Amino acid sequence: MGAAPRSRILLLTTKLGYQTRAFVEAAQKLDLEIVFASDRCERLDDPWRDHALPLKFHKPELAAAKLVEYARANQVEAIVAIGDRPTPTAARACAALGFLAHPVEAAELCRDKHASRQRLREAGLLMPRFQLFHVEHLHSDLFNSPEFTIGFPCVLKPRALSGSRGVIRADSPEEAQRAFERIRALLQDPDVRQLREETSGYIQVEEYIPGTEVALEAVMDRGRLHPLALFDKPEPLEGPFFEETIYVTPSRLAPARQTEIVRTLEKCVAALGLKHGPVHAEFRLNERGVWPLEIAARPIGGLCARALRFKLPLVEEEMSLEEVIIRLAMGMDTKRVIREKQAAGVMMIPIPKGGWFEGTEGLEAACAVEGIDSIEITAQPAQKLVPLPEGGSYLGFIFARGESPELVERALREAHAKLQFRIATALPVLQSQPAR
Repeated sequence: MGAAPRSRILLLTTKLGYQTRAFVEAAQKLDLEIVFASDRCERLDDPWRDHALPLKFHKPELAAAKLVEYARANQVEAIVAIGDRPTPTAARACAALGFLAHPVEAAELCRDKHASRQRLREAGLLMPRFQLFHVEHLHSDLFNSPEFTIGFPCVLKPRALSGSRGVIRADSPEEAQRAFERIRALLQDPDVRQLREETSGYIQVEEYIPGTEVALEAVMDRGRLHPLALFDKPEPLEGPFFEETIYVTPSRLAPARQTEIVRTLEKCVAALGLKHGPVHAEFRLNERGVWPLEIAARPIGGLCARALRFKLPLVEEEMSLEEVIIRLAMGMDTKRVIREKQAAGVMMIPIPKGGWFEGTEGLEAACAVEGIDSIEITAQPAQKLVPLPEGGSYLGFIFARGESPELVERALREAHAKLQFRIATALPVLQSQPAR
């Protein structure tokens, strides 16, 4: 008798996802056969040689129908979305196939800053005041006029983009005017327009909420929230831009405050309708309580998940966050998964200035810092670097582990201080050699 066929899963990803390799490694560890489905032109003949199904994530109904057809013909057992854009497509396909996943409405709500704010406010959660404006709505006196009701300071952000991209604080009408124009220009950039998001024509203006920030990584397992890791963000995020850099876990907050954060997330997922799958949540904390900033139906982005390691009771081998998410999609038990006891952290290395990346110095010295686990420079030679608020990437990631969060944070800062990045202000022109 031949060997039984391996279980097959679909990984939905964009062309540039940092996390794809980690998910592939996790699937291989579980002895799963992987099929990619990617946002690309279907007329090209497998340009990346990964045999991926070509999809259009800006048309989730059509993309999901294609996935369903493939899954039924090829005995696919689970679908996992990597990043924000594939989540509505994955939710639709899973619903049609009867797979465990977040509902379609919940996945779409989490991708829309305006709709999610409305739903959470209706549920009684702490919400900043907010207004939505079309990108063409701007006029010379908008932020001095009665139609603008938020006041100052405020935060302007694109309705569609994720993370801190395009998020700008304004402390006056003049600053708000400039921020609006800057975000509008970003939304008209070809790299953004090619995403064809329906929400890309809008800018949301919100009341600025002072305080510290945390991130909570969790999963929903058949309707029950299972927190995995609470990250402190020790860097002040006060603007004018909101570049996230250091995440450290476990949190140093008082236990009562940590419980309040988890209880707030429970209310958020109930209001949004999240049922089964990963959850990444961002909160701002102050004397008034816990303010939800973002509730995403996806795991933490970039390579940040490498800072997390998990175990099952009585099982010696560790597992990654990606493995936890795949197990969840396959219907395996994740309720007993716990994070390792050691403190851990990650620094997303910020881009100090725009230009073209030439290289890194001091890497050996940075890696030698006590507590540093690894450093990965993801920027490629001659890559154009764009800092926030227009940019959407980092130079790389620094990972650290230690006996306490304080030691981890110190290691990350010390290692970063030893790195120097060469960034050219102009792309060098290669001189052609004369023919001999």
